[in-house]
Amino acid sequence: MGKILIPPGNDILNMRNRITELFERKNENILNVFYTAGFPELDSTVTVARSLAAAGADMIEIGIPFSDPVADGPTIQASNKVALDNGMTLPLILQQVRSIRAEGIEIPILLMGYLNPVMQYGVEKFVKDAAEAGVDGLIVPDLPVVEYEELYQDLFEKHNLCNTFLIAPTTSEARIRKIDAATKGFVYAVSASSTTGARQGFSQEQLNYFQRLKDMKLANPVLIGFGISNRDTFSKAASYGAGAIVGSAFVNRIRDSKDIASDVASFVSELKG
Repeated sequence: MGKILIPPGNDILNMRNRITELFERKNENILNVFYTAGFPELDSTVTVARSLAAAGADMIEIGIPFSDPVADGPTIQASNKVALDNGMTLPLILQQVRSIRAEGIEIPILLMGYLNPVMQYGVEKFVKDAAEAGVDGLIVPDLPVVEYEELYQDLFEKHNLCNTFLIAPTTSEARIRKIDAATKGFVYAVSASSTTGARQGFSQEQLNYFQRLKDMKLANPVLIGFGISNRDTFSKAASYGAGAIVGSAFVNRIRDSKDIASDVASFVSELKG
């Protein structure tokens, strides 16, 4: 596929971006909560977003269900299967984001998903539709940085969408700086070279990695994810970056919830205090 060309004179659309607005007013203890669209029920996406915004989460990351989520551990893999079995699709996710915005909910929203469903939808159409629905940013773990720069960066910038890349403990300093330069919004620092999943604490090796990132003074804020499960791991991660991302622990909390709003409120309170 060749580069998606933006017609001359077609300026960047005059859209706000809630992610960049968030980091302009706040740069510490940011809580980004991940959950899978269409889980535990098909219509849970809006309910969970509403509850997270009310509970004081700073940002939400809505997962696009995929049949082969290779970066995810068993908890999120299982939520993907449930969501797909429920009938979740990419067009329906965008419709649900529109419903979230129609309620006046202004929390920053990222969509996180793999490249295959986006390619099937059509990258140019997806970016346009996502921005118009009220999405502020995307995380596509299997999109190579070089491919993004060569083919899609102009398209993302035209629609004022942040694009976040992941780094890991094994990522070299040169590559981290390249990713930082290609990123808009924040850099997603994976805490361990493994799949997603709640853990009880960080090793000294992980803490050394967090300190190394902090000392690099990247242009973008850093949010740390993978293994954030409680107040201790959230606070520890947030002490090295602008905040942290929690996923599996939250998905576990809402899986069998009988009262989403109450359980979400208690979960956010437990993490942030």
